[in-house]
Amino acid sequence: MAKNTPLTDVELKILYHKPPELNYAYQKAISYSQYSVYATCGHQWYNSYVLNLNPYSNSIHTLFGTAMHETLQNYLTVMYENSGVFADHTIKLDEYFQNRFIELYQDHYDKTKEHISDAVQMREFFEDGKAILEWFKKKRNKYFSNRGCKLVGIEIPLLVNVSNNIFLKGFIDVVIYDTDLDKLYIYDIKTSTRGWSDREKKDELKVAQILLYKEFFAKQYNFDVEKIEVEFFIVKRKIYDTDDFIIPRIQQFKPASGKGKRKKVVDKLELFAKDCFDSLGKPIEKQYIKNVGEKSCKWCPYVNTIHCDQIASS
Repeated sequence: MAKNTPLTDVELKILYHKPPELNYAYQKAISYSQYSVYATCGHQWYNSYVLNLNPYSNSIHTLFGTAMHETLQNYLTVMYENSGVFADHTIKLDEYFQNRFIELYQDHYDKTKEHISDAVQMREFFEDGKAILEWFKKKRNKYFSNRGCKLVGIEIPLLVNVSNNIFLKGFIDVVIYDTDLDKLYIYDIKTSTRGWSDREKKDELKVAQILLYKEFFAKQYNFDVEKIEVEFFIVKRKIYDTDDFIIPRIQQFKPASGKGKRKKVVDKLELFAKDCFDSLGKPIEKQYIKNVGEKSCKWCPYVNTIHCDQIASS
């Protein structure tokens, strides 16, 4: 049976929050993904979001990530509404994950008639997911606790003004409130092949999303930003074999998120909005910088095509 406890102030703020109603005739909602593409290469952003070439498609990795997100979020919802013991007894994590994984794949195929994997690879990814979930279930108390904590929400929406008529739209994976400490914890779930290296942890663009979420969550719900902690909850499909010690399937990374760090990210987001959109929220037609390089071109769908005259080295 679900717990029947009074709602906290932050829960009430979220419950009764009314998001702004955008007039798309002169207002524009952008995502962090859109900003990320621009920060990587302006020309790639122009191709994707102004010319709407949009060649992106699902991959087995994105389907795996979505299924894993939903599985963990469902478990946490049941756990905080009831208890960890109740969640353990009522949710068969591997079955839940497998069903969502297959459903997402089937949805993709129904829409595109395209196979992006095969039975052997699907089985490999399922076994990887099963190993992650087994680790999570055994170590759950290390990562999440019911004691003095409440689940504020899953996929909490954000829609906050960035500059003029440009609004950042996003969804926060998990938000938990510690009633004893009067602190909020924002979690961004990431799936990774082997976890994040030190180099990836220092990647400002990789970290920027959760800093923006902290800043804009506080702004949208009028919550003290200094009472918000942020964390990347990274699940690893593969681990290195070793006889010396056990490698965890879950990696926690808490980036520095102080005022200076957040201001730097917000300033860059505002520059993006001003560089790419006019006062009516319409994309500006102009020549955007082509950021040619190994990092920016590696995953770009326009490399060596008619849509980009820059040739990336192999």
